[in-house]
Amino acid sequence: MKNKSKTCKLSELKVGQSAKVIKINIENRQIKRHLLDMGITRGVQIKIKKIAPMGDPIDIELRDYELCIRKADLEQIEVEVME
Repeated sequence: MKNKSKTCKLSELKVGQSAKVIKINIENRQIKRHLLDMGITRGVQIKIKKIAPMGDPIDIELRDYELCIRKADLEQIEVEVME
């Protein structure tokens, strides 16, 4: 029997949660290319490090470095929450 994993948008995670990227749904090719160049690719594990007081931007950790990304961009990234 296969374990069902929870999927959600990357922007929905709380500080300290980790997830694996499933799909990037960004229509703007320049923004999508920029995120891919920064290492946000399918299968990469991302951890939420900090969230700004007003909720935007969000500091994430991936591939042994940290990035600050706009919440609007993170809303377009579908992830599988790691338990």
